Amino acid sequence: MGTFFLILYIVGWHYGVYTLFKKMGIEDAWKAFIPIYSTWIMVEKCDINKKWFWLQLIPIAGQFITIWITIIFVMHFAKFDLMSHTLVTFVPFIYLPMLGNNKDVKWGGKEIFNRYKKSGSREWVDAAVFAIVAATIIRTFVFEAYVIPSESMEKTLLVNDFLFVNKVCYGPRIPTTPLAFPFVHNTMPTSETTPSYLKWIQLDYHRIPGYTWVKRNDVVVFNFPAGDTIINLPGFGSKMPYYDVLRESPEIHGDRQLLLSQYPILIHPYDKTDNYIKRCTAVAGDEVQVKEGVLYVNGKQADSPVDFQQEYFVPTNGKNITGDFLNENLGTNITQDQTEIEAPNGFVVLNMTLKEKELVEGYLHTKLSIATYKRDHSVFPFSTISAGWSRDNYGPIKIPAKGETLHLTASNIDLYRRLISVYEHANLEEKEGKFFIDGKETSNYTCKYNYYWMMGDNRHRSQDSRFWGFVPETHVVGKASLIWFSWSGGPRWKRIFKSIN
Repeated sequence: MGTFFLILYIVGWHYGVYTLFKKMGIEDAWKAFIPIYSTWIMVEKCDINKKWFWLQLIPIAGQFITIWITIIFVMHFAKFDLMSHTLVTFVPFIYLPMLGNNKDVKWGGKEIFNRYKKSGSREWVDAAVFAIVAATIIRTFVFEAYVIPSESMEKTLLVNDFLFVNKVCYGPRIPTTPLAFPFVHNTMPTSETTPSYLKWIQLDYHRIPGYTWVKRNDVVVFNFPAGDTIINLPGFGSKMPYYDVLRESPEIHGDRQLLLSQYPILIHPYDKTDNYIKRCTAVAGDEVQVKEGVLYVNGKQADSPVDFQQEYFVPTNGKNITGDFLNENLGTNITQDQTEIEAPNGFVVLNMTLKEKELVEGYLHTKLSIATYKRDHSVFPFSTISAGWSRDNYGPIKIPAKGETLHLTASNIDLYRRLISVYEHANLEEKEGKFFIDGKETSNYTCKYNYYWMMGDNRHRSQDSRFWGFVPETHVVGKASLIWFSWSGGPRWKRIFKSIN
């Protein structure tokens, strides 16, 4: 339903602009259907400073500017009232076509715009304020623009894919931290280390009712669970998480006080941690396991997304793999003058989708095996439980569910310590082998929330639940529904308006 609404919103907006371009006498009115370029025409015809066209390309903040440009545009058709601006903001897919097909609506241009009783500058300010307020409501409760920053979901999602994240399907989340600078997430535009919010008011977790829960294989945007505490320096943050530095740095050796003395630390509210995007591979109550690189859920091999990738051992001691073959069929960054890959031990490691793997198998006439990692000390929960586990041989591990009672023991507490004390805000103490929760001795704990297991489709190159554990429902932002634009040195036309599966 959410995806249908987004498509309706986008198509209706462009169709409405097309009908209005025809009223203006624009000969090539069909250009209204070209994403982004249609607003260039609007900016030109309304004599708006060209900088606003370029500013609308800024991820997230740009959607507000586009709304503002559209409001200024309809004002040139003599639509100055609050109701018109409200309809432009919330239902442009209905209102713009209505204007375009209304015989009484005429293009007035700058003459009618300047004749309005308010000064031009006052109108621009009013329109800007209205656009900011209205777009903030849309961004908070309906949908939000998001841009893919890394390769963890390739090739399902590519770097610089621009998405719409549907916040209605899982229930709009009431902001826990409501006092924040508009247009940005957790840091100011001028500094990646200056918070964009105030913690004077902190609300409890609530969602507007009438939603569905996250389902297996949904592509989900969520707040990074291990991003609540960060090293507040460029290059750290979620790229090099505080907990990884604390646990793995040979200079720190798990000494929190030493780490605090060496680095500036920032503690984010959970709704202001960095946004991550992954695929939900297991939901509350499921058991998840990875064996030799193959994912199993509840004992059965999980369905693989069409474009998910893994690394494979590719032998080179038989038929040669040429650079031209890789460039043509796999899109790899092999130089044209490299005619043969030389690899130690008679193989290379290539990251490929299932279709690409089958193509190489057909080329070499041999079956390929997954290039599995045998042991990785940095996988969750970083204790004797995960000794011998790796990203490719992991688990089994059960995903906690709301209302489920966990039996706590010395051997499993590492799985649940953060869940209890951080995600559910209970006071957990351990004394002489006994557990005390909120001051009472107990060996059981009942979960308040559902939890999820998130993994990247680029399976070997993704920082995901295997490295930081469960994602609580409190951290779920929305479902990635639609790619509305994509860029890599130019528009990726085949990806525009592509739904996300």
